Amino acid sequence: MSIVELKQLIAGQWVAGSGDAIRSMNPALPHEIVAEGAGAAVADARAAVVAAAAAAAWAAVPSHERCGVLKRASLLVARAAPVWGLELAREEGKTLAEGVGEVMRAAQILEYFGNDANREAGGLFNSARRGERILVTRRPLGVILVITPFNFPIAIPAWKIAPALAYGNVVVWKPAESVPLLALRLAQALQEAGLPDGVLNLVLSGREVGVALAEHPGIDGISFTGSSAVGRSLAAAGAARGIPVQAEMGGKNAAIVLADADLNLAADQVLAGAFSSSGQKCTATSRLIVHKSVANEFAATIARRADELTVGDPTEEGVSLGPVITADARDSIVGAVRSAVREGARLLTSRSLTLTGELAHGHFVAPTVLDCTGVDTSVWNEELFGPVLAIRTVATPEEAFELANATEFGLSAAVFTNDLNLALLAVDSIAVGMLHINSETTGADPHVPFGGAKGSGLGPKEQGTAAQEFYTYSTTVYLRGGA
Repeated sequence: MSIVELKQLIAGQWVAGSGDAIRSMNPALPHEIVAEGAGAAVADARAAVVAAAAAAAWAAVPSHERCGVLKRASLLVARAAPVWGLELAREEGKTLAEGVGEVMRAAQILEYFGNDANREAGGLFNSARRGERILVTRRPLGVILVITPFNFPIAIPAWKIAPALAYGNVVVWKPAESVPLLALRLAQALQEAGLPDGVLNLVLSGREVGVALAEHPGIDGISFTGSSAVGRSLAAAGAARGIPVQAEMGGKNAAIVLADADLNLAADQVLAGAFSSSGQKCTATSRLIVHKSVANEFAATIARRADELTVGDPTEEGVSLGPVITADARDSIVGAVRSAVREGARLLTSRSLTLTGELAHGHFVAPTVLDCTGVDTSVWNEELFGPVLAIRTVATPEEAFELANATEFGLSAAVFTNDLNLALLAVDSIAVGMLHINSETTGADPHVPFGGAKGSGLGPKEQGTAAQEFYTYSTTVYLRGGA
């Protein structure tokens, strides 16, 4: 396949960057270049902020016209899903089916926010004073810096950029350096759909440019998804400048299987939550807490089925897991598993952690299950962002809920039970932003809030009506006629 040329989108023009070269490599076949071009320098990033500020008249465009651009872009993205899904699989490493599915999810998100013009735009309140009404209206923040991760290179950008544009903001977008091609595709779709010049600016660059953007005085708000360390530093920088920051950060998500659970259902859901996208989801199931009465049976089932999953080139039929994003990520994950075994964890899966043969140089990690009961190890405590599932057993539901909470994170959790009382107890006991009863920890819908509690999230949540809380500010209007 031909190598795609990468460019920056600044003030409506596709231009070569003036910074260092950027290459998007296939993590399954690391010698294969997917896309390449000159990245942005700090001067390019500053030009993008200036271009966005110059396009601020977007806020005065009627809401139905703004949303019409999103709806047209949704159709373009959906039409391109088979091609872009393959590009996504080659660039990021998730399977072809997952890649196509993610592109379609981006189209769905664009469609959802494309219909925002038909929803309530404010509120009317009674006044204690005669002849007066109180209106609450919302206004866009202004220039939004969007920083997105590698693991969902088109869906996560869509769920940030779509509401930002729908509410009248202008955007400077810096995607993860390792996945520039799908960023290029989404920006192309929005431009083809009629987005005015400068309303969306795409800057392909590394960390230095990202820092310069976050510190730029022309930025009015920052929406970020990524590591907890970076999210907290952005929140601190935003607080110092007095601008809002929305940060969706890490997770160490637990699935709890209680004694009365449907074990077949639970096994299906836990496997999907732990190993889809090679575990590279902030909502992935990385901890499994099982009641002792079913622990041996359930752990054996999970380990056997994990061993049966096919790992390989994600563009090929029948492959269940592709690679992780980089060689460094692979080596870090494998090193953590080996360290856990030395510390006393018991390896329940049977195959080698990495692949041999044709794909030996790819960034592959085999799905891995460890029994960590009684072992204090980083595999249980820290986010690995890979296909590794750690198991512990408990004696009571209360102990399970307490163990699920014993982490700095609070993004997602799942509880498997047929007891309504236990399900309701879980709702009251587990400190997470999203709780699944009898389904996997992963998943997001555009019409409901997405985000975490505790160390997993800062600022308002994303998607649904929650998005409005970040991308706009309210103005309370006391409306009264003349004398």
